[in-house]
Amino acid sequence: MKPRLGHMLASVALAIPLMAGVAAPAHSAYPDKPLTLVVPFPPGGAVDTLGRLFADSISKQTGQSVIVENKAGANGNIGTEAVVRAPADGYTLLIAANGMATNPSLYTNRSFNEVDDLKRVAYLGYAPLILVVAYDSPFKSFNQLISEAKSKPGTISFATSGVGSAPHLATELLQIKTGTKLMHVPYKGGSPAKLDLVTGRVSLMFLNPLEAVPQVQAKKLRALVVDSPQRLPQLPDVPTAQELGYDGLQARVWWGFAVPAGTQDEVVNVLNKCINTALQDPQVKEKLDQMAVTTVGGSPQDFEKFYRDQVATWATVVKTAGISPQ
Repeated sequence: MKPRLGHMLASVALAIPLMAGVAAPAHSAYPDKPLTLVVPFPPGGAVDTLGRLFADSISKQTGQSVIVENKAGANGNIGTEAVVRAPADGYTLLIAANGMATNPSLYTNRSFNEVDDLKRVAYLGYAPLILVVAYDSPFKSFNQLISEAKSKPGTISFATSGVGSAPHLATELLQIKTGTKLMHVPYKGGSPAKLDLVTGRVSLMFLNPLEAVPQVQAKKLRALVVDSPQRLPQLPDVPTAQELGYDGLQARVWWGFAVPAGTQDEVVNVLNKCINTALQDPQVKEKLDQMAVTTVGGSPQDFEKFYRDQVATWATVVKTAGISPQ
């Protein structure tokens, strides 16, 4: 009996570390608890819509809840800082837009910087911006608008959702490329800006397709030009900037995902795979098509390269336009 008991004890002793080795991956598997996706803008906009769409897909793929938190304000800075300050464990994500590349040039007195304090995960895609005026505006074409702007510098107003916003920088680029001077009317958010645009209190504004297309189709706004390589299926009669001879007028909006710097590459790769998988989902693709989003995807390194190029491009625009950093 003693030899047999000794043999059994020895077998148990050998089995314990083997069992521990099998169990360890289950405890360390990522993700093994709910995730948080921070949207640095208010509910209802394009960033929020995309964030919720991808949060749902990531949740289905991982089996974990993805909680969407809107932390709006300061051109995306409040939500971005919340992610920068979060633990670098992969459980807090940011859905970022152009501001991740433009804010480093616009806000120099912050305690963080997106370039160094965030790690890029995946490039979701991009959509064009559409230059719109009120439906009953005297401007019926882009060329007419530019001709008028050149003859009367500083008299035609343009609305934006705030200094440094995508519509603001797009219009600064427009002025640089066309040699015009317009009058900036910044608003505290997109809703009041669009209201005054529809009523004609301001002359023009750049909007993304989610915002512009329904208003154009309802004949509340008139679209003059789109900055995409091809015409939009939703607005087939609206010319592209390239058609009109303005190849450099590309101020499209884009979106991607980021996590705090220091997040392990293995975790980033899991999230990257989830996002790329979502981009192939027919239901996700249908929604993105409705929003005129061109999907990109790719590796974290692909997104990082694109991002660095965007930082440099918009730093030049900010400097050329004479926008004072805050």
